[in-house]
Amino acid sequence: MKLVYEQSAFSEDLAKLRQWCAIKGYMVTLGEAWRPDEMQELYLKQGKTKTLHSNHCRRLAIDLNFFLNDTLITSKADLQEIGDYWESLSPENRWLGNAYKWFPNSTFIDCPHFERHVIL
Repeated sequence: MKLVYEQSAFSEDLAKLRQWCAIKGYMVTLGEAWRPDEMQELYLKQGKTKTLHSNHCRRLAIDLNFFLNDTLITSKADLQEIGDYWESLSPENRWLGNAYKWFPNSTFIDCPHFERHVIL
């Protein structure tokens, strides 16, 4: 499949996630989505990432902020239901609160990060 089709499917799933969150009472704001290669290189140098190949660079990842009763929700436990719903929308969807599924020897988690993981 071409990248543009994956980006479109990612956007459609984001819309579904946004609607589902609204029904559940969450307010959602956008964090970082597209990231230029130069920013990814800077994040790598700063230790904020461990890769040069982020799905943010392919427009297949976004960081989201979730609020409940005007309070920012950041813990994995509090976001688990949202992450599970995201992953239920497509086998390509990953929530990096569940990073252990793909990186079993790592303690890395990134709760705001939602992505579509595909190999093109």
